[in-house]
This record gives sequence, C-alpha cells and structure tokens, in this order.
Amino acid sequence: MAKNREERLIEEGAAALALAGVDGNGRPRPALERESLDVVVIGAGQAGLSVGYYLAQRGLRFVILDACQRIGDTWRNRWDSLRLFTPARYDGIAGMPFPAPANSFPTKDEMADYLEAYAARFHLPVRSGVRVEGLTKRGDRYVVKAGQLEFEAEQVVVAMANYQKGRAPAFARELRPDIVQLHSSEYRNPSQLADGGVLIVGAGNSGAEIALELARTHTVWMSGRDTGQVPFRINGFAARLFLVTLVLRFVFHRVLTVRTPIGRKVRPKVLHVGGPLIRVKAKDLRKAGVQRAPRVAGVRDGLPLLDDGRVLDVANVIWCTGFHPNFSWIDLPIFGSDGIPHHEQGVVEGEPGLYFVGLHFLYAFSSVMIHGVGRDAARIVKTIAKTRLRTAHRSDTLRSHGQTEFDSSRRATEA
Repeated sequence: MAKNREERLIEEGAAALALAGVDGNGRPRPALERESLDVVVIGAGQAGLSVGYYLAQRGLRFVILDACQRIGDTWRNRWDSLRLFTPARYDGIAGMPFPAPANSFPTKDEMADYLEAYAARFHLPVRSGVRVEGLTKRGDRYVVKAGQLEFEAEQVVVAMANYQKGRAPAFARELRPDIVQLHSSEYRNPSQLADGGVLIVGAGNSGAEIALELARTHTVWMSGRDTGQVPFRINGFAARLFLVTLVLRFVFHRVLTVRTPIGRKVRPKVLHVGGPLIRVKAKDLRKAGVQRAPRVAGVRDGLPLLDDGRVLDVANVIWCTGFHPNFSWIDLPIFGSDGIPHHEQGVVEGEPGLYFVGLHFLYAFSSVMIHGVGRDAARIVKTIAKTRLRTAHRSDTLRSHGQTEFDSSRRATEA
C-alpha cells in the first residue's frame, strides 16, 4: 500500500507541475507552438519537394516537415558506393534538371546535394530536424504534432516511401551473438564486417549490389527468390540510344499503371516481391563468385538454416529483406492489416484532405522512382487545389445564405 501511495503522490506532483507550466526540475515548460496552414507536407525527399514545388505555384500556405537534420540525409546515409539505377537525365524533379551528364549515374551524395539545392532554388519552406509524432483530426481539420510544435491544416500530404523501418525475421535474434548482423539500411562498406563468409538475405536490387561489392573481399551467399532482371545493360550503347527511355518512360511510366489491365496484374507482385534487377545481372553475380542459396527458413545451433536443410557457417548476415512502412504515428482509421493505407492513387478513402505520395506503385511502377514521383505530386496538388476551391465556394454559399436570412429577419423586424 505504501508503494501505491508513493506512486499516487508522484502522479499528483507531476500533474501539479504540468498545471504550473514547469518540468520535473522546476524549469518553465516550453509553450506549445501552434500554426495554421493550408497544407502540411510530411517528408522532404524527392516526393515532398515535388509536392512543395507545385503547392508554391498555386500560392498555398504550406510547410514541409522532415526529421533529418539536413535535406538529402536519407540519401547520404545509404551505403557508400551506391549509385542511382537511373541515368541523370531521369533524375531531376520538376523545374530543375539534374546537373550531370545525361547518361551518367549520380552517386547517392550527389543526389542528396541536388535535393538540398532544389529546395534552396525554389525557396521551399522546409523545416529540418522536425520529427512528426502524431497525425490526428480536430473537427474537420488535421493536426500534426512534433514535440512542442503543432500544425493545423485543411489538408495533409504524407510524402514518404514504404522504406521507413528495416525489417528482419523474428528468428534473427537467435543467431549466435558473434555473427555480425546488419540491415541493408545500416550497411555502409565492407569495413563493418568480420572476417569470414557473408550471407545476403534478399535478392533484390540492394541485395545484388551489396553482394557484388562484398564478393571482392568475402565469400558471399545470396538467399532469396529470383526477381528477374532488365534484359539489357543499363549503361550500354543500346540503352543510351533508346532502351532506357523505352523501359523507364514507357513501360514503367505508362504501361504498368493502375489504369491498365497488365499494370493491375503486375502491381500485387511488385508490392510483395519487388521489381527486377536493373544494373546487376545474374551472370555478374556468378562471375564474381556469389553463390545463390535457397530461402532462409530459420536458425539451427545459432547459424542460418536454409530451406534445403543446409546450415551456413557464416560470420556476417546482411538483411536485405525490405522495410516496414512505420506509419504508426498516424492515428486515423485508414490502414489495412499490412500497415499500408487504403488509397486511390494517393487519395485516402474516407479521410477527405489526406494524401500520400511516394508509396510503391501509387499510380505506376515508376511512382517510387525519381522520374515518376513528380507526376504523382502534380496530380495530388491539383486535387488539393480543387478541394480548396470547393470548400471556399461552400463557405461563400453558407455566408451568403446566412446574410440573406439575417436581412430577411431584419426587414421583418423593421416592418
């Protein structure tokens, strides 16, 4: 009972301090800063900046919030040798071409610096270092909370991809403690690894690129289903001449969309398995000595157990197994059992004024690519402008109706 009484006293003291506007050390608690806007954009990557570009053209009052300390840090924090899979001529977003030779493949740091320069050139109102902790509604307006900041807006755009929180199977914790384990989001270069073999779990683009790099210094196994590959060299002559344009701008951008039968058929596979290998080919991996392995089924005696019953005695495991969307901070009934929001081409069903840009296959296969996100952003901002126009018209109608009733009542009184 004494303990319960002590807990009650602590709680009562904390409540009293909160009412007094001070923290537990007696210092004044910062006041909640509130701001009212037309639109709040969450995320300052290529998706959020594209949305900001089109919002600025419409003259709307908006802010772009980003958890990173610097625009482009999401790119800077990826593995050191990463280059974009698409040539520079397809790596610019609306209004500003990428400043590099058209057929070159920019580094991840060059992409990061480009995004930072883009925001500066168009004077986009980005607030870095602001981590959004909650999205709710107050009446018919959205409320975005970030520490002591609170933003209220008619409309909100969540401009974030599915790549939010690294995912690994639950049995990963059963591996021996001396095995170095990294998610692909944590991998930077080979110096992070121990001497000995490496198991790459996941055979998509990230897994293939990392496997090829590590094969120079380690024995590498790569586990996972074959996702297929683009049937030409992305940096070859034919690709530069016409194949890149054919695949990126026609097939990925116009054929594989939610509006075509083939796009609707392909979409579930892309969402659950991933896209084809773009730069690395299967023969590149074989030539480098990367050994393909079946799916990792679990752990035996602290080592990875494969589907075929083999156990791999490796010193390192890199999980290239995808990401959780991690939208738990959105306190609205918009999600399916997979954690993905219900939406129609980025427009959230049942929550007027809420939108997503940057999700996988939002509208087309290219939606998650730099050259595709701009089209989605333009369409969403067009919807935002139309919604505001309808809202303004409705408000004007209500004011006019109220004024008419007031005038009629006044004339009746005067009579």
